[in-house]
Amino acid sequence: MKSVRPSRSAPESGHYTGRFAPSPTGPLHLGSLVAAMASYLDAKAHHGTWLVRVEDLDRDRNVAGVDQHILASLQRCGMQWDGEVTWQTRRTDLYDVALEQLVARGAAYPCSCSRKEIADSQLRQGQGATSAMGLVYPGTCRNGLAAGKTARAMRLRVPDAPDDEYCFDDRWVGVTCQRLAADVGDFVIRRADGFWAYQLAVVVDDAAQGVTDVVRGADLLDSTPRQLFLQDVLGLPHPEYLHVPVVANADGEKLSKQTGALAFDSGGDPEALVASALIPAARFLGLDVQANSIDTFWKAAIPAWAALLNP
Repeated sequence: MKSVRPSRSAPESGHYTGRFAPSPTGPLHLGSLVAAMASYLDAKAHHGTWLVRVEDLDRDRNVAGVDQHILASLQRCGMQWDGEVTWQTRRTDLYDVALEQLVARGAAYPCSCSRKEIADSQLRQGQGATSAMGLVYPGTCRNGLAAGKTARAMRLRVPDAPDDEYCFDDRWVGVTCQRLAADVGDFVIRRADGFWAYQLAVVVDDAAQGVTDVVRGADLLDSTPRQLFLQDVLGLPHPEYLHVPVVANADGEKLSKQTGALAFDSGGDPEALVASALIPAARFLGLDVQANSIDTFWKAAIPAWAALLNP
């Protein structure tokens, strides 16, 4: 079994740039606060830059005004970003250029398959319809669309060898590997509804913004090998990655808008957020922080985070 490890490319200046990238589908809840806090703490512990990018490409799920609510909640918690906030829907020209490059290199191709057709194809071949990462694309349109078929999505061509592993060393989880061909298959970079897929947009944005370190929830751990591979194809640098555990509800489900997670910020006294939100989020991350104000919380939390990761 061949293991492919992407090269690590440290920024030439040595300057750290991190980011928090929420989707405006609902107000921040405790789970999203944990992700925001981890990325903020890591940037501050490295004396770096912390950016905020609103990932609003999935327009069908966006809720009007939620982006401003998210930004206000971050500020009320004492998390101030550097530079201007960016919105992905204002950056689509960058994704167009990336797709043109991929098509020109033969790395991307149009696909006419629906999810049902992919599942049916897998079953006809006597294969399971899904892997741990979900539905595996069998390569139906790799060599061109069938007669009478119309392109629906655009896919990225992954390495052919099913046992080739793509590995990376996560700063929290450790070495993580994925077999792109066997576990995922050629994956979507522009969706059938015309929206840009997360995998392409996040890779292009991180490179364009000079992001050196990505700190986010472990629910995105499985996406990272695809993003590293896409970075390789586009000739982009690799950030370092750190995936923190995700907060779960009483049923063991990831805390999210879909599972009924409640907003942690109702707009009252900002200092009340210390006890109700900031300290619980810090404790979930393994930080023993005592504070009675937002200012004292961050003064204690930043060195505690540095000590946690560099004992």
